[in-house]
Amino acid sequence: MGKRFAVGLFLMVAVLGMSLGAFAATTVPAGTTLSVRLIDSLSSAKNRVGEPFAASVDVPVVVGGKTVVPRGARVNGEVVSAVASGRLRTPAKLYLKLVSIEINGRTYPLSTGFTGRTEKSHAQRNVAAIGGGAAAGAIIGAIAGGGKGAAIGSVAGAGAGTAGAAATGKKDVEYPSERLLRFTLKNALTVQ
Repeated sequence: MGKRFAVGLFLMVAVLGMSLGAFAATTVPAGTTLSVRLIDSLSSAKNRVGEPFAASVDVPVVVGGKTVVPRGARVNGEVVSAVASGRLRTPAKLYLKLVSIEINGRTYPLSTGFTGRTEKSHAQRNVAAIGGGAAAGAIIGAIAGGGKGAAIGSVAGAGAGTAGAAATGKKDVEYPSERLLRFTLKNALTVQ
């Protein structure tokens, strides 16, 4: 009876150890990059701070030879900064963060750095459009009406240049669906 008991005990410990191993937690370290593809389209013109968005993991995360975060895992994010482009002054910006991830039916909170961009300032392009319009107007006015015509032409040209800059000045940040974005974990992620 002693041998049977010992063999039975050994088998129970082995089975229990294997089943506990299947539920062992794995930690994805801080600093790990999560590559995700947007499900939702995002725009600095349409989205507002605090709005949620959905994405899915594009590149699986492997720790110690084990896939901890599978490709296709759903990720939830939030808009942290959104400014629509102004016509003459305000450059657009759109920044995002991830807030949670769903793995094997469980949702885990995430803390990531921000990802996004700010468009370039309109100032240089606007100066060129307005100044170019004024110069062209002055030349045309000088040809048509001399010194007085040049003055009138430069004012008219500057007005046309300003109108052109205002009409073409908006350039919002756009992230279409399927856009690949990368986020960096600020804190470790422990997955069961």
